Amino acid sequence: MTAASDDLRTATVRAWSAWAPGLESQDAWREWVASPSPFPPTGHPDAKFLPAMLRRRCSPLTRIVLTAAWGCVDEGMLGNVRTVFASRHGSVNESIDMLAKIVSGERLSPAKFSHTVHNAQAGLYCIAAGNREASSSLAARDDTFGCGWLEALTHLEREPDRPVLYVMGDVELAPAFAELVDEPPSSYAIAFLLSRDAGTSGPALRLDVRGSEPAPKTAWPHAGEFLRFLVGDAPELSLGRFHWSRA
Repeated sequence: MTAASDDLRTATVRAWSAWAPGLESQDAWREWVASPSPFPPTGHPDAKFLPAMLRRRCSPLTRIVLTAAWGCVDEGMLGNVRTVFASRHGSVNESIDMLAKIVSGERLSPAKFSHTVHNAQAGLYCIAAGNREASSSLAARDDTFGCGWLEALTHLEREPDRPVLYVMGDVELAPAFAELVDEPPSSYAIAFLLSRDAGTSGPALRLDVRGSEPAPKTAWPHAGEFLRFLVGDAPELSLGRFHWSRA
């Protein structure tokens, strides 16, 4: 493997931010890293940094995701970063509610429907931050976190001088759907500001994608497991086929 290809797989984590019920500051998250436990399943932030009219349109997932995003990026940079938003389930709870209304013959809200599409969080971020840069939204089942990181690397390859904001988040699933998915119930979002500038503060991490092993089952989301690696001192982390090491 050449040095150039290593560079393509490496990103510096310039900043990170996270939100979950009861874990609303970096100090609280560092305490969690030292003694981790399952995330609380329900709750969402006030997101008072958003204009009131826009805030009323936000689903719980959107409030959580945008809270993590705003905590990760300086205000002057919010409109200038490329963005990647990853969520395994997105606003599926609102979709389930609308399907129930269809079955019962009730009218649907066009506004509510527009906020159940998978790029709703990306769209509302762009509106609130005045951001017109490239953005991606994705879901990849158990591999969602790793695939989101890989997507962020592609943005850095396309425009290496522009940082990328990567946000992963989900909320507790509605009972009708939760029994079909083997994962810990949780409501959270974790954001990372990534760049190719090795001179900035923060660890440089290299991603390797190899093998076909399934993603491991953990007591908290994979993004939380990655945060433990990032804040700690372990030399590497494997989540199924995705392998990170300190560059």
